[in-house]
Amino acid sequence: MAIIKWAKGIDYVSGLLSKRPKAGDPHSDHSNTLMATHRVAETTNPDCTRIYMVGEYNRKTPVSAEEQTKRSLFKQRAQWVTARRQDLTHISADQQAFRTQKDQPNGKKTMKSYLWSLAAQEIQ
Repeated sequence: MAIIKWAKGIDYVSGLLSKRPKAGDPHSDHSNTLMATHRVAETTNPDCTRIYMVGEYNRKTPVSAEEQTKRSLFKQRAQWVTARRQDLTHISADQQAFRTQKDQPNGKKTMKSYLWSLAAQEIQ
C-alpha cells in the first residue's frame, strides 16, 4: 500500500482528483476516476484521508415507477424555475417577495432556494 505524505501547507485533499469520462467517450468503458475523502471526526488516528479508484457504475436494479415519477417532477420543477428566472414580468415581484421572507424563521436564504420552494408549491 502506498503512503501519501502531503507537502507543507496542504492539510488534506477531498473530492474528485481526476475528471470523469463522458458517456460517449470510446474509452469510458475502461477508465477509472481518482477520488479522495477526508474524515473530520475526532480521532487519535492521523490517517484521515483515503484515496479510492472509482470505476464505472452499472446499476443492477431497474428504475422503479416511483423513481421515474420523482425524476419527472424534478425535471418539471427545474424547467419552471428556469422559466421563472427569465420571465421579466415576475422578476421584480419575486425579488420583493424574496426580501420580505428572507429574514423570517423558515425563510429561504437564497433566491434560487426561494424559487424552488415556489415551484414545489406550484407543481405537485
